[in-house]
Amino acid sequence: MAAARERLSLGATRSAAQADLSAPSSLTSPREAEEPGWPVLDEAALYGLPGEVVAMLDPHTEADPAAVLVSFLVAYGAAVDAGPHAIADGAEHPARLFAVLVGATSRGRKGTAWANVRRILAAADPDFTSERILGGLASGEGLIQAVGDGTLDKDGNRVDDVTDKRVLVYEPEFSRVLKVCGRDSSTLSAILRDAWDRGDLRVMTRKDPLRASGAHVNLLAHVTLEELRRSLSEVDAANGYGNRHLFIASRRSKRLPAGGNLDDSEVYAMGRTVRAALEGARKVGILRRSPAAELLWTGIYMGIDDEVDGMVGALTARAEAQMLRLSVVYALTDGSSVIEVDHLRAAHAVWSYSLATVMHAYGDTLGDDVADRLLSSLRTAGDVGLDGTQQSAVFGRHVNARRLDAARKTLEDRGLVVTLLEQTGGRPRLVSFAKAK
Repeated sequence: MAAARERLSLGATRSAAQADLSAPSSLTSPREAEEPGWPVLDEAALYGLPGEVVAMLDPHTEADPAAVLVSFLVAYGAAVDAGPHAIADGAEHPARLFAVLVGATSRGRKGTAWANVRRILAAADPDFTSERILGGLASGEGLIQAVGDGTLDKDGNRVDDVTDKRVLVYEPEFSRVLKVCGRDSSTLSAILRDAWDRGDLRVMTRKDPLRASGAHVNLLAHVTLEELRRSLSEVDAANGYGNRHLFIASRRSKRLPAGGNLDDSEVYAMGRTVRAALEGARKVGILRRSPAAELLWTGIYMGIDDEVDGMVGALTARAEAQMLRLSVVYALTDGSSVIEVDHLRAAHAVWSYSLATVMHAYGDTLGDDVADRLLSSLRTAGDVGLDGTQQSAVFGRHVNARRLDAARKTLEDRGLVVTLLEQTGGRPRLVSFAKAK
């Protein structure tokens, strides 16, 4: 534990996170420890109340502890409100998080993680749980209406104003959200970006413009790894929508043939503890780091690698903001206006897990559709490789030679592909091979 905490002070470098991917942990099942590349959750993430929730639920659920933890952090942050916040570079950062649990359809136990957290949240804040958890994101306009400022009637009175601006959007099908965002006329991606950034939302393209001020929108979604790779496009990464999310790898942590047997009395007791924490958190104004936490943050901040490109770089470009918001949530679980070292270490541990998830999903992709597709085809071809004509055929001969040459050179420069010229007695034959992983 001491060694793990010492590593945290060295900064959130992507190379360090990648090196630790296969290290076993007390939270890692034997099957997980055998799988290189699967993210490992540092125990620093299990600080305080969030850790108590995970510890209470873990013996009674097959859900991944990381999924349970992040589901709780997102839900807790949503239930607080937008009042308590930290400030960085002039921007306010409240307890507002977007998170996506990434795992197999059923074996990932993503829904199980949320179901257990929801039980506790219902005991802690029944009104919020019954009224302010919404799903079925179909448009940006629909989201604004859920937190909208209402409209003025003919007498100048405001009607249909939503007084509770808190919303937890729960989306078990994140790929569907991405499809909606990808439609030409959809405003959803832009509205969600604004919801994460500021909470002041508007659509001005209608006769009756929609507005929402002071909205506090948190999002918890689920997706399979295959759907994520297929649905999250270069556009989503380039426009900054993707990197507003924490991606959290999730899978079954254990097998419980008889299921869990968590008693309602334990849920209600934890609910009372969470309720008291929420009441304290709502009294907090501006959060600031303690001197010791500021020193630790300097080391973390200086260690963030800004030179990573491709999908990994695009999806992890908000490391600073994500860690700040996570530290805000951890501090608020203590009802504290001061972000202490333990809060920051916990935030860093969650961010490192998210970073490792993105690297697991996209570590060998470049964010270039042509290069990524060519690499996939070369790997499928194996030792036979693909010649120039076959490479063009991969794209139905719709990609011109210059574009294909550039993609191949990108792969060669990364050391992912080698291209040879075979002598045929006539014009040499170009053949490319994918290097072994």
